[in-house]
Amino acid sequence: MPAVGNVLIVGGGTAGSALAMPLARAGVTVDIAEIQPGTTALGSGITLQGNALRVLHDLGLWDRVSAAGFPFDSVGLRAPDGSLLAEVPDARTGGTGLPATVGMNRPELAAILADAVREAGARTRFGVTAEALTDTGDQVEVRLSDGTTGTYDLVVGADGIRSAVRGLIGIDVAPQPTGMGIWRVHTRRPAGVERTDLVYGGPCFIAGYCPTGPDSMYAYLVEKARPREAVGDKVAHMRELAEGYGGAWTEIREDITDPDRINYTWFESLLVDRPWNRGRVVLIGDAAHACPPTLAQGAAQCLEDAAVLAELLLAADRLDQSLFDAYMDRRHERAKAVVEASLQLADWQLNPVPNADLPGLMARMSALVAERP
Repeated sequence: MPAVGNVLIVGGGTAGSALAMPLARAGVTVDIAEIQPGTTALGSGITLQGNALRVLHDLGLWDRVSAAGFPFDSVGLRAPDGSLLAEVPDARTGGTGLPATVGMNRPELAAILADAVREAGARTRFGVTAEALTDTGDQVEVRLSDGTTGTYDLVVGADGIRSAVRGLIGIDVAPQPTGMGIWRVHTRRPAGVERTDLVYGGPCFIAGYCPTGPDSMYAYLVEKARPREAVGDKVAHMRELAEGYGGAWTEIREDITDPDRINYTWFESLLVDRPWNRGRVVLIGDAAHACPPTLAQGAAQCLEDAAVLAELLLAADRLDQSLFDAYMDRRHERAKAVVEASLQLADWQLNPVPNADLPGLMARMSALVAERP
């Protein structure tokens, strides 16, 4: 028997979906409360590293992911004019049977996860979140934002970097800006784009792109953070920044026309000290740890949280603090290392260091995430 009979997962994103599937398949009653009104039709892309692909493979979703995404095994480094400086093989951190990286459109990944959650038997309610939690010792009484109530053996806060659950259980940790902002655009893929290429220099800290399908990709420009309210004409601003880059950026720039396909966000970070639970309420994913996308490890770390917590819940016959301690032993230091390395990379962009050991940091992170958590 699993350690729990019923679970409420607050948040139906990557972490929440990846936890819901194995629990529901094992017979646990799983409810998901998702604050968004439904899945989004538009969105930029996502880079899934090998350790993220490993979890998706373990969930039985690899065929769907590989069919929808764009796999590649190297990263290109280019000068601002577009000329290739180096092609660097990327580590297959998910194992030899999986590519190093898959680029995907976020809505397609969300649809794959939502379908799999539904097939597993979990129930999702859109437009609601947790409003009050009362831990009675052997259960958690929940009131949702629409006034409905329920009682669960476990509540999981998978509701992102601005988690409502985190605040409800008294963890006063807020996301911190790193000083950088990123422009992303979903666009057509130029024929020559077969992998992620990065440019360090030019008018931005980083200019990059990632193919997400046969005809699609997302491109991004990283600059010093500006007040969000100061972002006016998104198309004009992103096109102006892109003028500093050649090669594939010439085509990308011409395709930057639809403001609905552009988003601007700050790089932010967050790390909750262990433990990530208060009684029978526990945090996973960005609710517990979030990092700037400099290592492209955000989704991977969310998926790993879900995989480890599901494994522990299904292997135990009771839920007590020892289970949460085991969860922390396998996840806290690993997630902390990824957050700190991601922040270090961002800081080296903001405050260049002549002898920064970038190759060493990347090698250490690849070795870390290649090991199963």
